[in-house]
Amino acid sequence: MLEDHTTTASSRTEWPAAYPAGYAVVDVETTGLARDDRIISAAVYRLDGRGEVEDHWYTLVNPERDPGPVWIHGLTSDVLEGAPLFADIAEEFAARLAGRVLVAHNAVFDWQMIAREYARAEREAPVRQRLCTIALSKALQLPLPNHKLESLAAHFGVVQRRAHHALDDARVLAEAFRPSLRAAAEGGVRLPLHECRPLTEWAERPAPLIGQQPGGRGGYGGGYGGGYRPGSWRPARKRPACPYPNPGRYEVGKRLKQGMRVAFSGDTSVERELLEDRATEAGLHVATSLSRLTSLLVTNDPDSGTSKVVKARQFGTPVVDEAAFGQLLGDVEPASGP
Repeated sequence: MLEDHTTTASSRTEWPAAYPAGYAVVDVETTGLARDDRIISAAVYRLDGRGEVEDHWYTLVNPERDPGPVWIHGLTSDVLEGAPLFADIAEEFAARLAGRVLVAHNAVFDWQMIAREYARAEREAPVRQRLCTIALSKALQLPLPNHKLESLAAHFGVVQRRAHHALDDARVLAEAFRPSLRAAAEGGVRLPLHECRPLTEWAERPAPLIGQQPGGRGGYGGGYGGGYRPGSWRPARKRPACPYPNPGRYEVGKRLKQGMRVAFSGDTSVERELLEDRATEAGLHVATSLSRLTSLLVTNDPDSGTSKVVKARQFGTPVVDEAAFGQLLGDVEPASGP
């Protein structure tokens, strides 16, 4: 466990009143990176408002399926077979997260995996905000060669002992986050906090049974087998091309029209892929990026600094939240005839 002490530098810093009162530094190891992959281990370091460690916690989780890239995380089916299910540790995990900002390296991935696990357990994770240490390092303009955890750790002189072990990765991140937080406080940097919305609607896919081992070697983008697939945390899906021409921008108070280009940003209560499916079925064009041709941006956090929100402001793109979009989907105007 890390030493629990308050440094002289921390004491001298005039702490910003707007900063959160506590943090939960989280790392999860998973069976893969796709939306239907599962958590196989989780660790939480609880920190006070100035980044000092209060305690830590770690658990294995039985994913009830193929463990994925064993050559990375080292957790085999035999090791995980006797571990608790996520539903069994959900309450204790929640107690570690409650009332704190979730901090992770590439936080959107960890949060999405956690949100889906709680949805499967028919519960809700008590997380309302997250902070990504990649975004924070960019805000601090740290001279890093890349945004890997090992580079952030090296910058602050933190020694990694067991890479891709959830407890050690969380420890390393906690040690690197403390000086990052102090640097932000001293420089008056606004923390890159983002809203977290628990999933209330999502879709499960069939998964391979536990015991089906992947083959090959490499990182998460290396060889695979069974249910493991390489890719990003939300792999792109090939959708059929929208058959309707773009009629232009959405006008507030009017109906959506088939062919309009719709982009999404940030967390949604209905899983993003389901929302995109519904938009496609209604005859809309789902855009993965935002441009001057985008008809509408759907986001529950219009004040965030995501690239899509920033571009929407620059281009004057109309913005609606998830609830309003859901209502608009119920009455989409047919495309104009040839």
